[in-house]
Amino acid sequence: MPPINKLRSHSAVPRSDLVRLRLALTLFFALDGFVFAGWVVRIPAVKEQTGASAGALGLALLGVSAGAVVTMLFTGRLCRRYGSHPLTVVCAALLCLSVGLPPLTHSALALGAVLLVFGAAYGGINVAFNSAAVDLVAALRRPVMPSFHAAFSLGGMAGAGLGALVAGSLSPTRHLWGLAAIGLLVTAVAGRMLMRIEPLVPADRGQGRGKDEGRTEQGGPRRLDGRTRTLVIVFGLIALCTAYGEGALADWGALHLEEDLGASPGVAALGYSCFALAMAIGRLSGTALLERLGRTRTLVAGGTIATAGMLLGALAPSLEGALLGYAITGIGLANLFPVAIERAGALAGPSGVATASTLGYGGMLLGPPAIGFMADRFSLPAALTSVAVLAAVATVIGFATRKAAPA
Repeated sequence: MPPINKLRSHSAVPRSDLVRLRLALTLFFALDGFVFAGWVVRIPAVKEQTGASAGALGLALLGVSAGAVVTMLFTGRLCRRYGSHPLTVVCAALLCLSVGLPPLTHSALALGAVLLVFGAAYGGINVAFNSAAVDLVAALRRPVMPSFHAAFSLGGMAGAGLGALVAGSLSPTRHLWGLAAIGLLVTAVAGRMLMRIEPLVPADRGQGRGKDEGRTEQGGPRRLDGRTRTLVIVFGLIALCTAYGEGALADWGALHLEEDLGASPGVAALGYSCFALAMAIGRLSGTALLERLGRTRTLVAGGTIATAGMLLGALAPSLEGALLGYAITGIGLANLFPVAIERAGALAGPSGVATASTLGYGGMLLGPPAIGFMADRFSLPAALTSVAVLAAVATVIGFATRKAAPA
């Protein structure tokens, strides 16, 4: 990474570099979704292989979120020291290598241990490429953050769709190590492109207002004032509510379709694919939506739609109704997380991204065991209604902070 004082300001970056940077980051977002979805659609098979109960599986799945949250606590500092571009490449390689480990385990304890590594890579890459994307959004001067998260959703849809196709013919081991090989190839191509582009730094960072954006004149992290820290935490809470829903459908959506509604493994895998496709559509239209409605209306409308969709997805008595509910939920949740992360990053740089991401993926930390325990005590459909509750909470927070949030 070049020294901080040699990072290029937005005004000095050639347009061609911005285009290549956007393409490279888009590839990494898509890769992240592809690998993650490839894992989640094989959760039922790994559950059967380990012989874990719903509660034990929930604790094992806690490893992904625990690894992610712990890593996020210090990835912001690593981004400031080494740069978000190298960290993105390193974490992508680790993510691809670790996705093949879960099917090699035969107990819930061993599964949880390897998922810690997978979660650490997942958390690291999310802070790293979101930090790079925040600076690119500022350089382009357009709210394009949803487009990157659309790539994540499209990658998730592709990963889930591939999983549905091979679920009946390939073992989880062959499937996930195949994903690892594909992922490493993409990492090599996109990583080479990314490493050729110097990291961006906002034109006003390090002077005047820039010192309020997360750095001192010497390039070190700045202590955030109380108002800025509070706003970052508020955006993180919105991200938490959204990530809880995404994690719930990723970890438990296929299991609900298979065990409660009698779907085959291949059809059950399509549940997450429907959710990811709907979320991708919502995010592809996110820039236009934000420019037309603004952030508050987008957050309120999205949270309301997600609440209704998840109630349908969890409580519908038919497979078709549940799939429709998953799709509606995906549309509703689509732009909540990217808007929250982008605003936190604009306020406080990589530290803001790390804080909001840590809170956001705290939703994933809370979600798997909470839903597992509620499923054991009540039922999985009843447990999934908690997603609707938190979507409603995000709606209320988005409306309540409409005057506090920066434009």
